[in-house]
Formats: sequence, structure tokens, C-alpha cells
Amino acid sequence: MPQTLSEQILSNAAGRHVRAGDIVTARIDLAMVHDSIAPSVIRILHEELGAEHVWNAGRIAVAIDHVAPAATTQTAESQNRLRAWVRKEGIQHFFDAGRGIAHQVLIEEGLAQPGMLVVGSDSHSTAYGAVGAFGTGMGATDIALALATGQTWLRVPETIRVQARGRLRAGVTAKDVALRIARDLRADGATYQTIEYHGFDRFSLGERTTLTTMAIEVGGKAGVVPPTGLALADRSVPNWLRVEPGATYSRTLEIDLDELTPQIAEPNHVDNVVDLRDVGRVNVDVVYLGTCTNGRHEDLAAAARILQGRRIAPGVRMMVVPASSEALQLAVADGTISTLLAAGATLGTPGCGACIGRHMGVLAPGDVALFTGNRNFRGRMGHPDAQIYLGSPEVAAATAIAGYIADPREVVAVEPRAESSTVIPLMSS
Repeated sequence: MPQTLSEQILSNAAGRHVRAGDIVTARIDLAMVHDSIAPSVIRILHEELGAEHVWNAGRIAVAIDHVAPAATTQTAESQNRLRAWVRKEGIQHFFDAGRGIAHQVLIEEGLAQPGMLVVGSDSHSTAYGAVGAFGTGMGATDIALALATGQTWLRVPETIRVQARGRLRAGVTAKDVALRIARDLRADGATYQTIEYHGFDRFSLGERTTLTTMAIEVGGKAGVVPPTGLALADRSVPNWLRVEPGATYSRTLEIDLDELTPQIAEPNHVDNVVDLRDVGRVNVDVVYLGTCTNGRHEDLAAAARILQGRRIAPGVRMMVVPASSEALQLAVADGTISTLLAAGATLGTPGCGACIGRHMGVLAPGDVALFTGNRNFRGRMGHPDAQIYLGSPEVAAATAIAGYIADPREVVAVEPRAESSTVIPLMSS
């Protein structure tokens, strides 16, 4: 019987042919732990499970990314204990503060590969599906068990197929696709299911990651893009991993890329999505560009193309936090960072930044933010009386210029007010 991509990957991990609904014990290829949950994981590993050491120090990645650099003495002490534990265990893949968000870094480093089963102590571990892996987030106890044994158990999920047709127009992005999926499926529409993204061969690896990081926002257990197209040309794809005609899907969602327009998630739910043109005039205080969903070099560059020769509006604060040090280095090398700084943006250390409301740009009461991240829950980025709208990097740049939520296709048609009159045109995917 033909299998979905999840069924193929979990069959390989379980050592037997599996179908949706089966309960399996599966071999883990890679486990990730980040700083915020690491203390609980380590305590459970040693005290409750009685494990003296991790099962395989070469198949574990640890990242300090959620509060990086440390914002309090308590956090600094906790992170130092984590560093000591990493040294004691001989963990080979350790990414200290400043290297970036674990999901982005594991993809950059080639640790996540097609066909792998990757578990992480973060809900956005669905990101690894961008390379054709089965990535999923788990709580502290399940991650501790994975570290101790190299195995996990799970129910093989059913799969929803998202079928895209056509091509994105200028000013419309992968983020708009992800928000449109949330709009159509709703927050619980893919609960404990995998989303398979078909028709995205032209998408870059970064664009695919935008899609897969947001699979969890509709309840997905995982999100997997078939490992085909130029974006995966440099990765080795197992010969058993491929789209099989006749595989069983719980439903198919059609997305017409030709007709898609910029999307906005209004407060306070990710699935509260409307066309940008229907938002009305919403003045903003903060524009925040970053996170594992939209903090890559291509995201920063997309914003810079719109901001080139322009200044952000008076009264608007724009925060830019690259997803990784690699993204930052690329953005420095090609002038992207200079353009953003010249426009009036502020640059933060690569990492999660204010996405979880812990530091580096948290919101005050009454603040209105346009955020390129993945969640706009009440209190997510700071005070519960702040309002968070989600949009693409291009929308973020246009909004920073206008001072209110704006369509990038309209902003680029206006001559820059600064000394330069050159605007690099928006690129379609």
C-alpha cells in the first residue's frame, strides 16, 4: 500500500511497515534541547529515569537560544549549569548564545536531513520538515526519555495534503501561504496530523521552513515538504523516501498561489487571518523582524529591499533579530544590515529574542506590534494588553515606513524619501 511521507519515515524508524493510527516505538536520529527547558529535562533524565549519561552524545544538539544572551543573573546561572552538563556529557553539537535559534541552526549545520526522525524540546521542531524530515516537539519527560534511550513512542499521524498551484506574485510570500493555511484549517484543523506541502518545488529552503514552523499553529504533529526541487539538491535523500501516488490523506487543501494576496493574523489568535486589504488602518508602535519563521537572511534582505533609501516612520520602533549568526553574517556581507540600520532599525543578538516575551524588545501595555513570528497570543511578547499582528517580512518593512499596517506592493510604488531613489524590486518566489 502506498504511504505518506510520515508513514515512510516512521516505518524506517520503527523497523517495520506502519500505517496511520499504529502505535510505534521508533529509533530517534536526532534530539534537540534548548536552554529554557533543559533544566527540567536534565533533572528528569538523571533523577527520575536514573540515567547516568545520555544514550549517544553525537546525536544530541543543545542550543542556548531562548534567552540569549542571558537577561537575569538567575538565567545566567542556569545557562552556566547547562554548559557544564554539555561538557560532562561530551555532547558534540552545542550552540551557545549568539549562534542562533536551534531550528535554523540544525538545518544550516546539516544535522537535520531528509528521512530523519528529529524530536525537540520546542513546539516549533516541526521546522525540520523543511528538509523532508519528521520533526516534532515534545515535553520535558518525553525528551528526557529520548536522551536516555534513543527511542520514543508515538501514534503514526494521519496526513493532510496541502496542494499548491500557480506561482506567488511580487509582494506575496511563503508567510502569506502559511497564514492562509491557518485561516483555512483553523487552529485545531490538523490536530495530531502531519501536513504535507505539495507544489512547492520552487520554494527555497527558507520558504519551506516558514511553512513547516507554522504547522504546529494548526495543531500539526509534523509538517513535511517533499525533499525535491533545487533547495534540496545538496542533500542526500534516501531512495525509500518519495511521494507515492495513491497514499491516503485525511483531506486535501487547495491553495491558488496566483490569487493569493498578503495576509494578516489579527490579535489574539494565529488563525484569525484576513486579507491585508481588509484590516483597515492600524497604527503600530513596534515592527519586529525575526524568529525561526522569518529571521533568515532572505527575510532580512526582503525587508531591506523595501526599506532601501527610506526611513521608518516617526514613533515606530523596528527591531531586527536574525535567526542565526550565519544569517547575520550574510546580511552584513551584502549590505542588508547597513540598509536596515540606515532606515532606523535596531539590531539584536541572533536568537529567539522577544518571541517568548522574556527580553530584547518585549511589548508594553497598549503597544501594537507587527510581528513576523508565528504566534500572536495575548501576552506572548510581553504585556497582555499589547496587540500583536502577524505578517511577512515585506509587510513588516512596508508597515515600518508607513507607520500603519501596509501592503508592500503599494509602498514600493512610492519614491523613497531619502537620498537614494533606487529601490530593488520585490522578487516573487
